[in-house]
Amino acid sequence: MARNVIITGGGTGIGLAAARAFAAEGDRVLLVGRRIEVLEKAGVIGALKYPADLSTVEGARGAADFALEAFDGTVDVMVHSAGGLGGRLLPAPEGADPLDAVAHDWNANFRINTLTSVLLTEALREHLASPGGRIVFVSSIAALRGSGQGSYGASKAALHPYTYDLAKALGPRGITVNTVAPGYIEDTDFFGPSMPEAEYRRRVDATLTGRAGTPDDIAATVLWLASPGGGHVSGQIVQVNGGEFLGR
Repeated sequence: MARNVIITGGGTGIGLAAARAFAAEGDRVLLVGRRIEVLEKAGVIGALKYPADLSTVEGARGAADFALEAFDGTVDVMVHSAGGLGGRLLPAPEGADPLDAVAHDWNANFRINTLTSVLLTEALREHLASPGGRIVFVSSIAALRGSGQGSYGASKAALHPYTYDLAKALGPRGITVNTVAPGYIEDTDFFGPSMPEAEYRRRVDATLTGRAGTPDDIAATVLWLASPGGGHVSGQIVQVNGGEFLGR
C-alpha cells in the first residue's frame, strides 16, 4: 500500500536519493526545501513540492499544513535530510567582530541542522500513522567524533538525544524513530562544487571499504528503517561510513 512520505532537503544529495527510492516503491512523496527551483529540477516523478524555510515556525507550519491537506491528514514517513554547513549557507557579515562571528556561526548551524528537523516533526507528530509511522533523521559522523569546526557537529549531535526522547514518547503508538549518521558522501553539495584530489583521497583512505559513500547508500538504509523489516528498530544512531569511525 502506498505511503505518505515527507522528505526535507529532498531536492539534492541524500534527500533526493531517498525521494527516488520511496517513489520507486510507489509511495506518495512530498519534497520540502528552501528553493523551489531546486525542487522542480529534482525530477522525482509524481512528487509534490513545497518550498519553505523549516528553521522558522512559519515555514514549518506552512509545510505541515500543506502535507496534511495533500495527504488527507496522515503522514506515514518523515525523512529529515535538510541541513548543511551554516557558515557557507548563512555566512557572517563581512568584517564582523570575532565573537559576533562565532555566535552567528553557532546560531546558523543550529537553525539549519537542528531546527529544520525539530520544528516540522513537532508540527506533525500527532498526525503520524499509528501504528506504523516512521521518523528518520540524517545526522553525521561529525556528531560522533567532531569535525574540527565545532558548531556543525554539535548541531547534528543535538538530533541524537531528540531521537531517543521521541522514540520513547512515540513507541507506545507503534512509531519508530531513528537517525542515520553518514561519513563522507560524494556527489552532494555539502563540500561545494569540487574537492581537491588530495582531500578526496584522504577521506576515501580513511574508510575500511576503500571507497566514498554515495547518496544511494544512505537512501537504502533510510528505506530499510522505514520498511516493515525495520519495524523493531527504534532509538538507534545507525552509522553508514564504511568503517571510517573506527579509523585505520
